[in-house]
Amino acid sequence: MSATRRQILARSGATAAGIAFAGAVSELFAGTAAAQTTGRSGYGPLVTDPDGLLDLPKGFRYKVLSREGDPLRSGEGKVPSNHDGMAAFAGRRGRVHLVRNHENRVTAPIGVPVVEGITYDPMGKGGCTALELDGRNNVLGERVAIAGTAVNCAGGPTPWGTWLTCEETEDRAGTNGYTKDHGFIFEVDGADPRRTGAVPLTAMGRFQHEAVAVDPGTGIVYETEDAFDKPFGLFYRFLPEKPRGGVGSLRAGGALEAMRVPGVPDLSTVMETGATFDRVEWVPVPDPLARETPIRFQDFGAGGITHAQKLEGCYWGDRAVYFVSSFAHSSEGSAGDHFGQVWKYEPHRRRLTLVIVFGPDTDIQLPGESPDNICLAPSGGLMVCEDGGGAQYVFGVTRRGEVYTMARGANNVGTPEDPEWGEFAGVTFSPDGATMYVNCYRPGTTFAVTGPWR
Repeated sequence: MSATRRQILARSGATAAGIAFAGAVSELFAGTAAAQTTGRSGYGPLVTDPDGLLDLPKGFRYKVLSREGDPLRSGEGKVPSNHDGMAAFAGRRGRVHLVRNHENRVTAPIGVPVVEGITYDPMGKGGCTALELDGRNNVLGERVAIAGTAVNCAGGPTPWGTWLTCEETEDRAGTNGYTKDHGFIFEVDGADPRRTGAVPLTAMGRFQHEAVAVDPGTGIVYETEDAFDKPFGLFYRFLPEKPRGGVGSLRAGGALEAMRVPGVPDLSTVMETGATFDRVEWVPVPDPLARETPIRFQDFGAGGITHAQKLEGCYWGDRAVYFVSSFAHSSEGSAGDHFGQVWKYEPHRRRLTLVIVFGPDTDIQLPGESPDNICLAPSGGLMVCEDGGGAQYVFGVTRRGEVYTMARGANNVGTPEDPEWGEFAGVTFSPDGATMYVNCYRPGTTFAVTGPWR
């Protein structure tokens, strides 16, 4: 079926729930003329930054909070490379704690410094750092929050104010020099890292984690898997032994299950916006630790299990969990082709709905790649980080589904003759909604953006 963007928005209900549309916004507009224009719903055209770091609309300004290679204020070493997922938490006396992922592999230029008591594997270069800010975004402190992990990509906040950082790898001890198995989720307290330490939440599974979302009512944690090879990843839920939550509660264990949609072994085959499945099943994972076989290859019985390529973002809202399949290519092993799907699972109904889909059978072409991170804006709309080719943007999305440009990064990686832009990641807002924080992945830079937010 051919469909215009307006028709897709109408069919998907995105005008009523902006989050439903946002998962594919970055792909839809990356590198297109639409990415460089701003409607009435935005803040006007972007103004070129004379310092060549971040272009913003008139009236907005940024402050560089932290840059890769600078000394950490704690004296523990240098600010690590590859700034990725991030969240902001309220502190005492109006302070803000930023917890920031570093998606470092063993080849990363600057690893997260090893700190006694909060290091999992001394050979791992990934982890998190935490910044403490006052009410004017002055940096009061910056330190390691967890070290010795690997490829910390995304994650998600908990209702009790901690960060769940996810390892996007399945490397075992002895691989790439690691001394311990990797592929876990870790809980991080940005205000007091030693409170959470460096304890892998093994019951939540060992696989290529991407993002998580916590149902605040039940404590159930939903998890996406961004596996790079066929049969690709699964969509999981973790039923904790202590569903009421609290710092350290996930260490008590629980049950890990994977989603089965009867008759749908691969989500990429579903291409009809609004397609609904009312008999979603949750199947126990045979071996969550993947001791011998990666979970996605394990035997889930006669009914099999449901896979999807590039499962990434995972967000809770409106009594449902939304998750994104950024793209699917049959040439890479998927059963179908698309350029972005956003799915909605309603636990109280056990219902899965394809909210929006872009693909080769629509008149929308989606250059570039999917969004890296997404967050709710103070207005009730969304902010979406672009991770694609060419100039990189942060997009805003109104509750009506209208898209505008909020920020543009500089050509800060390549040269004028061979341009290359660092992607955006980790967009989040301060608890009072007055500041947008966002990372440039490479070279790692954390910005605080203030201005006339509506």
